[in-house]
Amino acid sequence: QMRLVESGGGLVQAGDSLRLSCVASGGTLSSYAMAWFRQAQGNEREFVATIAWTRTYSTYYADSVKGRFTLSRDNAKNTVYLEMSRLKPEDTAVYYCAGKAGAMTTNSQQYTYWGQGTQVTVSS
Repeated sequence: QMRLVESGGGLVQAGDSLRLSCVASGGTLSSYAMAWFRQAQGNEREFVATIAWTRTYSTYYADSVKGRFTLSRDNAKNTVYLEMSRLKPEDTAVYYCAGKAGAMTTNSQQYTYWGQGTQVTVSS
């Protein structure tokens, strides 16, 4: 059973940057498509970004973060990273890391493994 642990969240000001990390244990992350989702208070969980498990490491981003967020993976470290720049107050949410076997997808229901989440708060 793969376990995911996120870190790197915090309180920042608008325009700042943050890097979130998601470390996997109990499994080989290289075999999984990985993604980040976020959930703001009172809202449903929404897709942020996903990266393929294949060597192309293709990525796909939500329109709301495209050009500001970058998702990458380091299979040797069993870690995925979400680099967030030019943060906005509307990026405030709990950010969750997720993993699944097979193709990447924006559909949260298809992800098998989830972390506990890390809070990102962006003040204006």
